[in-house]
Amino acid sequence: MGIMHRSGVPKRSNDNARLIIATIMGVAFGFFLGMSVPLVSLNKINFRSSLISSIDVAFVNENRRNQSPETVKPSDVAKTPKIYVPTNPRGAESLPPEIVVSKSDLYLRRLWGDPNEDLKHKPKYLVTFTVGYDQRDNINAAVRKFSEDFQILLFHYDGRTSEWDQFEWAKSAVHVSAKKQTKWWYAKKFLHPDIIAAYEYIFIWDEDLGVEHFNAEKYIQLVKKHGLEISQPGLEPNNGLTWQMTKRRGDMEVHKVTEEKPGWCSDPLLPPCAAFVEIMAPVFSREAWRCVWHMIQNDLVHGWGLDFALRRCVEPAHEKIGVVDSQWIVHQVIPSLGNQGESENGQAPWQGVRQRCHDEWAQFRARLTTADKAYFAHNGKG
Repeated sequence: MGIMHRSGVPKRSNDNARLIIATIMGVAFGFFLGMSVPLVSLNKINFRSSLISSIDVAFVNENRRNQSPETVKPSDVAKTPKIYVPTNPRGAESLPPEIVVSKSDLYLRRLWGDPNEDLKHKPKYLVTFTVGYDQRDNINAAVRKFSEDFQILLFHYDGRTSEWDQFEWAKSAVHVSAKKQTKWWYAKKFLHPDIIAAYEYIFIWDEDLGVEHFNAEKYIQLVKKHGLEISQPGLEPNNGLTWQMTKRRGDMEVHKVTEEKPGWCSDPLLPPCAAFVEIMAPVFSREAWRCVWHMIQNDLVHGWGLDFALRRCVEPAHEKIGVVDSQWIVHQVIPSLGNQGESENGQAPWQGVRQRCHDEWAQFRARLTTADKAYFAHNGKG
């Protein structure tokens, strides 16, 4: 009766104490171990790339998405080289010169393959027509006068572009469309000298030109032979003739001067007796176009008055501006763009367009005169 029975309670208490002590020691050991061993980045583990490439990319992208700008360490971002090249084009001074591409072209390229193999042939000249679909047959005849050395660019003022695919050549042409705009509006917006720097000569032509007696290759040969920086084909005398200077002469290859009506020319070497071509079918050298483009006004879309000012872009103008007589055209005088106007104050659409042409001519002359005076006043030559 006085015998004491062995109890399990003291034993369980001792086991619990040992478990708690071991847990605490394990946590402490793990903490100190973690502090002493460098963190291993997953992207440095040498797994086979074929097994983890997609996992690695997903991890990195997710990790970057979860980082705010404040948490990105400097070591995570590649350092940008400190470059400043003042001779680079404006805005590109921080780029190494060998990566800068300051000029372009209108060559069409593939979406596949080696870029170096895209172009089997590079056109040397650019031909632009501002067109409406109604004149498609006339344009088709004109384009056929130009070989593969000429890049064709169509500006569509009626918004109809896909229908031109009926012509095989149109599939390799460049098409730009904006409704009811003129060729000089297009030229200012899309023919910046640096964009078309690849082309030696630029044709900026109307859509109503007959080209039965015109050969583009021979025209280029004559322009180079006679040193013309700005030129146009001679005009058939009986059709759409305004100025004597642009009238075709049957006994010459090229002419650069003419005689006009009494009192029209203050100087025999100035427009319209010399240094003059019209704006319906001008052809510019690359160098001359760089100057002419800067003279085109953004808001004066018809280009009237520009023909009298072209001489400012070449020197001596009476030698470098001329008319090619042996390659001539016919101005058909089709007021297709004029009919794109709107009737106002009882006037026909074409009358409003013509009135604006005259108004723009007056404004252009006034701006040029004001600019001249400002220049000479600033430089003390007034």
